[in-house]
Amino acid sequence: MKILVVGAGKMGSWFIESLCLDYEVAAFDRDLTRMRYLFNTHKLLSREEIREYEPEMVINAVNLEKTRDVFLELLPFLKEDCILADITSVKNGLGDFYRETGRRFVSTHPMFGPTFANIKDLAGQSAIIIRESDEEGKVFFRHFYKSFNLNIFDYTFLEHDQTIAYSLATPFASTLVFASCMKKQEAPGTTFRKHHEIAKGLLTEDDFLLSEIMFSPFALEQLEKIGDKLENLEEIIKAKDIHKMREFLAEIRKNI
Repeated sequence: MKILVVGAGKMGSWFIESLCLDYEVAAFDRDLTRMRYLFNTHKLLSREEIREYEPEMVINAVNLEKTRDVFLELLPFLKEDCILADITSVKNGLGDFYRETGRRFVSTHPMFGPTFANIKDLAGQSAIIIRESDEEGKVFFRHFYKSFNLNIFDYTFLEHDQTIAYSLATPFASTLVFASCMKKQEAPGTTFRKHHEIAKGLLTEDDFLLSEIMFSPFALEQLEKIGDKLENLEEIIKAKDIHKMREFLAEIRKNI
């Protein structure tokens, strides 16, 4: 299969490097410096070169904010049977977009990233493949993800965004609140340092991505749960109720 990866940032480069030894791979990025050190890869410099390359699959690895615009820009230069692939963290509206284009598509979400995951050893990490996707595209990504010993989950577009609201919006909100309350700590303890590193890593992510995850229609329910638990904890602390505190901690230990 001839594959074009659009966007040679962190995740795009990982896909290129992971695919280029087993498939014919091309890269396209307006920032030419990003393609400088790619090996065993065709480096395309224009949309006309994309037309001449005739990819069978396009993996769109640009920022979430630009995903649809890039697809629309490339469609006139792609064969009718070329599979459109996205790896976005939020799928809200993408199903409708694909139906409107009438094109074959496969939508996935590698549930890891260069910020926190060890890209050289991804065993035990997870990836989601959207159930409505093209069968050939699903088979391709299932085979690809299995080569890294990833846990693979099949969700609909709706189920994906519901899951992301829980698995990302909840920890993101907790980390953002922690970071918003931070002050310079001369002698930080181990727990503080760990939370600090998580906060720094999270804040290297794209602002639009963070916003879209937090603006998910399913995220507010998770935030309300956090708020309820904080109020409960505040009441326990104000009352200095050791019995209630033990019950609260026991519930948390059961959860995890």
